[in-house]
Amino acid sequence: TDKLKKAKIIFVVGGPGSGKGTQCEKIVQKYGYTHLSTGDLLRAEVSSGSSRGKMLSSIMEKGELVPLVTYDTLPRMTVALSSSETFCGAGHRSPKPGEERCKVTVRVRNIAQPTLLLYVDAGPETMTQRLLKRGETSGRVDDNEETIKKRLETYYKATEPVISFYDKRGIVRKVNAEGSVDTVFSQVCTYLDSLK
Repeated sequence: TDKLKKAKIIFVVGGPGSGKGTQCEKIVQKYGYTHLSTGDLLRAEVSSGSSRGKMLSSIMEKGELVPLVTYDTLPRMTVALSSSETFCGAGHRSPKPGEERCKVTVRVRNIAQPTLLLYVDAGPETMTQRLLKRGETSGRVDDNEETIKKRLETYYKATEPVISFYDKRGIVRKVNAEGSVDTVFSQVCTYLDSLK
């Protein structure tokens, strides 16, 4: 708990296909942050074949949000939170409008506040095309046109309150994610390099 209170925590928020996961990978490479990707954690649980994984797969196939309590019990989340001082997390979540929650920080939320929220912003057409392209090789159950449409609807409804909440705290930085990976990352670096 004391360690997390002093941690540097970066929320990376963006729609499915916005490129937030790719940007987190580049942040890890350059800055050495620990990456907590809720999507990766969930997909690992699904791949395990456990009863919980099957339940999660059903939720994800429908493009719905996974219950918050689920993240608290994922083993890799617990290990990561106890072993690092800097965090970069990709996700979006606000179960009720205006609530101070982001699914990437289920266990962090009551212990430490984020230092920065990077809003990786791409248009719905761009996100849809990227996801369909990824779906050609990913094998992911949620990379199909019908589920993508539902995921985008859920994203806009669930994320706007999160962004609005942290914008009032002055820590939101918007990143235009329509360009190349490197162009987007140059914007990300500008914001991270400004942190002291």
